Amino acid sequence: MKLQFGRTLIAAAVLSMSASAFASDITGAGATFPYPIYAKWAEAYKAKTGIGMNYQSIGSGGGIKQIKAKTVDFGASDKPLKPEELEKDGLTQFPTVMGGVVPVINLDGIKEGQIKLTGAVLADIFLGKVKKWNDPAIASLNKGVALPASDITVVHRSDGSGTTFLFANYLTKVSPEWKDKVG
Repeated sequence: MKLQFGRTLIAAAVLSMSASAFASDITGAGATFPYPIYAKWAEAYKAKTGIGMNYQSIGSGGGIKQIKAKTVDFGASDKPLKPEELEKDGLTQFPTVMGGVVPVINLDGIKEGQIKLTGAVLADIFLGKVKKWNDPAIASLNKGVALPASDITVVHRSDGSGTTFLFANYLTKVSPEWKDKVG
């Protein structure tokens, strides 16, 4: 009788443990953009469930590689996967965070927000067609602004960046030449 009561007590104790006692931490990797919000969500989720989340903000390309290799529980990318990729790798995707990409200008003597550029002019800058800040294409958009005759220095990421994809994808929509040459 004592042995049966002991077994029943142990079984009841095991069954009453919460699921989170058996759960392991969630791991993810990918885009750097959503990291700050994922960190806040992870903190709140752990406080509520006891389950931690380890998110490695290594870039969209790295996140895609890791989720396809099944080395993480989830991957994050600014660039959506194509339906055939999802099917091939048995993945599902859905949006979690939304944001924008903004080019940054650093010109001595020019106030923040003072320069205006169109998508077409941005494409021409990145195509190497507009090379100076006082180019007529920029000057016509910024009447009354004393633009320097200095070179435009274009800086961009070279890794598998979802942000680069978003920016380049935008340029394909505003510049037929960009779409034809870079796509």
